Amino acid sequence: MSSGQSFSSSLLKLPLSMLVKGTAIPANPIDDLSIDINKPIIYALPYRSNVDLVTLQKQVVELGLPDPFEPVEINGKSFKRFVFTTSRETVMRNDQDVPSESISLFSDLLELHKFDSELDVQVIPTTVLWGRKPGKESQNKPYLQSLNGPQKAKAVILSGRDCLVRISPVVSLRYMADSHGTDASIAHKLARVARIHFSRQKLAASGPNLPSRQALFKRLMKSKAIEKVIEDEAKAKNISIDKARKEAHDIMDEIAADFSYSLVKNGDRLLGWLWNRIYQGLNINNASTVRKLAQDGHEIVYVPCHRSHMDYLLLSYVLYHEGMVPPHIAAGINLNFFPAGPIFRRGGAFFIRRSFKGNKLYSTIFREYLAELFAKGYSVEYFSEGGRSRTGRLLQAKTGMLAMTIQAMLRGLNRPVTLVPVYIGYEHVMEVSTYAKELRGKRKEKENAGLVLRTIRKLRNFGQGYVNFGEPIPLNQYLNEHAPEWTKDIDPMGSSKPQWLNPVVNGLATKMMTHINDAAATNALTLCATALLASRQRALSRDSLIHQIDCYLSLLKNVPYSSTYTVPEEDAESLVKHAESLDKFVIESDSMGEIVSLDRNQSILMTYYRNNIIHLLALPSLIAQMLVRHQQLSLEQIKANVALVYPFLKQELFLSIEESQLGELTEAYIEELAHQGAVTIDDQENVAINQANTQVLVLLGRTITETLQRYSIALNLLVSNPELGKSDLEKKSQDIAQRLGRLHGINAPEFFDKGVFSAMFTTLKQQAYLDVDGNCDTEKSAKLANLLYSMLYPEVRLTIKESICQATEPEAKS
Repeated sequence: MSSGQSFSSSLLKLPLSMLVKGTAIPANPIDDLSIDINKPIIYALPYRSNVDLVTLQKQVVELGLPDPFEPVEINGKSFKRFVFTTSRETVMRNDQDVPSESISLFSDLLELHKFDSELDVQVIPTTVLWGRKPGKESQNKPYLQSLNGPQKAKAVILSGRDCLVRISPVVSLRYMADSHGTDASIAHKLARVARIHFSRQKLAASGPNLPSRQALFKRLMKSKAIEKVIEDEAKAKNISIDKARKEAHDIMDEIAADFSYSLVKNGDRLLGWLWNRIYQGLNINNASTVRKLAQDGHEIVYVPCHRSHMDYLLLSYVLYHEGMVPPHIAAGINLNFFPAGPIFRRGGAFFIRRSFKGNKLYSTIFREYLAELFAKGYSVEYFSEGGRSRTGRLLQAKTGMLAMTIQAMLRGLNRPVTLVPVYIGYEHVMEVSTYAKELRGKRKEKENAGLVLRTIRKLRNFGQGYVNFGEPIPLNQYLNEHAPEWTKDIDPMGSSKPQWLNPVVNGLATKMMTHINDAAATNALTLCATALLASRQRALSRDSLIHQIDCYLSLLKNVPYSSTYTVPEEDAESLVKHAESLDKFVIESDSMGEIVSLDRNQSILMTYYRNNIIHLLALPSLIAQMLVRHQQLSLEQIKANVALVYPFLKQELFLSIEESQLGELTEAYIEELAHQGAVTIDDQENVAINQANTQVLVLLGRTITETLQRYSIALNLLVSNPELGKSDLEKKSQDIAQRLGRLHGINAPEFFDKGVFSAMFTTLKQQAYLDVDGNCDTEKSAKLANLLYSMLYPEVRLTIKESICQATEPEAKS
């Protein structure tokens, strides 16, 4: 670095330290981006700027990366550790203006790789963004612009507290040299590619230019599809075109968002205060995958699970802090009340009616609006469950928004579209007590300002929050695999509905929900709730609770469920201590130690948290229950039994394990249980429970027993009355489940849910227990029914048998 540059940089440090509060993305680049600090590192910046360099220096040094002002020594030669890809006086679109010293440095470094096969210089593209305000459509600015001295000073003063330092994945010069050579043209190409990358970084952080609402409405009104539906509406209602057009305009005004960057920026401060007030911490996982999609120019559709009204705010807050633009969010029209509605709208919410079947004007306008968002490059978020889960389990997906997403693609989008499933979890859902009341029959209270104020007054420390980004689903690739000729159905009008659409959307919905569950976050409360609810009296000694949590942790860590789920790093004792601090358990002491229990009300509420993660333990729990009831089984018999029951669990709990993997995974779980000392395996591959250590296995098995009881009710009812139709089977199964719940103290709200039985009967048809006409394969059904009976405790089995006899007596007498 020249002495003049060194002097000016030193002068800048003091004022910048007072004016600038930068945020580095990612927060842990060495691990997230696999940076090897033992290899030479060069920073690439988009524009010549000492202000940017000093700001970058502060961030990277704190993160454990080399100081950009310190030269790098390579093979006895000293090189500057930073390079600019464009001079200060030009803007991005001047492709000719690459500083000569930058080309020279790239050329020299590539030349060194030619003669040293062990050398690998890492170039790290870095961008310092002063503010993230998107432009207006009327403004014709490039996304990343150079600033002269006065402009930079203004940016530092106005946006110094909104400064973002983006650190991108490493570019290996070893790879460049091996793949493309080391001549001067490669150095030019490297600089050009870097500039394109910087432009995408800015777009990913700020989003596309924003339209005025009126300009958006005018553009939508010119849509041929909307023009036609307005004409049809006028004819059908016998009204004037102007009146139909006014009605269309009112619908647009009801739907459309009015995104405001200033509200998002100020809301970030408020939400930061809110999260610090009610949560002890937020845990974010796999965000780097989403950042890469945004930088690669993908149209991103976020599809989170829906636990709480907090979900809207939390995901936008997390995305903003991860350096991405908050999405436009599909929100229920019930949230469009004063003052929340206008605030949500300016935060990116667009409102959707719960049902608009048969309203062609509304459905066409909504579809066109959604297509406009995709066409302009705005990320979108919608909750496919259609509403918040009252039980803690994922609900079956509503496919309307998903179908409209595919239809938007059929208009000829020129960018890849990718679904990003998101698992959102909490150690306390603030509406959970309300959900329990609603499930017991209380009418849902309509959202209003009074309800919001009452909720805010109750805010307190709710433990940890979790946002896990699941494995993305590239829609273009999915359509290529499941509807290979989909591009032939491209329709600029967006009115076509190809025959393949419904089956493809249904399959995509299941895949999407499975990917959400794959990204589940286990935490102290969900694990403790699972263990305590497995105990008959909802109580365990503290030592037994710790031992049980230790079992769960070992299963989850040693037999991985997926690549995107998360398990706490803390040990079982620390997790139990943290869960106790949330004040949900009754803790009593006797002469032998502490007993941790749940009162009746908390038992019901705790089922919500257990249900958040029950799918992660479904398979080992099934194996454990089988062994508890049979004492000993051959490995082959266990595999066969698991294969019979698994399709029902897969359908109900959105499990991702393929049937072809079941045998191998079953063995892995049994080996882990043997390692824990819960079971033994002899030379003939017979698996038996360890009588000296049965409690862990019994509690593990009880996690899935309520589910098996429901299956047993339905299968044995079907075998006893094979002529019953689907609706009668569902109704009688539900009645018997309600009785069983009352007699045996089963408080799980989903135990007698009609929707769960409905999903089960879908699986019965898929697995050929019922044919297309609903006729029962009695022999096949009896085999499964007997297996399910064998895994139940005697008193429960007796209640089911008696209830089936009583439920079918009227038919027998008549």
